[in-house]
Amino acid sequence: MSVSELSVSAQNYLKVVWSLQEWSDAPVTATIVAERLQLRLSTVSEGIRKLADQGLLEHARYGSISLTAEGRAHALAMIRRHRLLETFLVEVLQYGWDEVHDEAENLEHSVSDLMVDRIDALLGHPERDPHGDPIPSATGEVSIPQAVLLGSLDAGTRVVVERISDSDPELLKYFAAKGLTVGARLEIGESDPYSESLLVGVVDAAAAAPFALGPVAARAVWVTSV
Repeated sequence: MSVSELSVSAQNYLKVVWSLQEWSDAPVTATIVAERLQLRLSTVSEGIRKLADQGLLEHARYGSISLTAEGRAHALAMIRRHRLLETFLVEVLQYGWDEVHDEAENLEHSVSDLMVDRIDALLGHPERDPHGDPIPSATGEVSIPQAVLLGSLDAGTRVVVERISDSDPELLKYFAAKGLTVGARLEIGESDPYSESLLVGVVDAAAAAPFALGPVAARAVWVTSV
């Protein structure tokens, strides 16, 4: 069965469950899903129950939520749609990387599997979207880089930016203005004690001064050491 045969609601639930566990080991709960979807907990609990009855989710009462094999396949199909659409909007239609999330959210429910494959081919089968998130293949294979949060590393470390959360468009604009984008090389500097900020410099930016990132911004960036 194609993911297109699922309801929009089911598509959203499965995609959110995958997204919540993609970059975190924390258990996925109905409360967290409700917060992400901005729905009432009672509504989400009923939706999760229905998807469990369909064999797409596993959910122990008051426990964590996980995808079944079939649910995972559908979730990855939706993730693939979303991230290919974001990439298409940036690379072909010249959207800014801070503008594409909501557009892709709307489009992903109406495009066909054929159109998704055509977009994939047109773009040359990209492996990551503009924010560094891996794009699943047509067969459901996905490779997630072994990246860590920027704020978890010590001063003096040089890193490459692998992924940036797209949850805050204004933060993406700020990062872009500073040259902090996917693929950028950063050096972590010594921050003032007790400031709770992280001093970073973009290595390849000519004459660019290091700048401080607060905890929220630092938690939006995943990196690998070089």
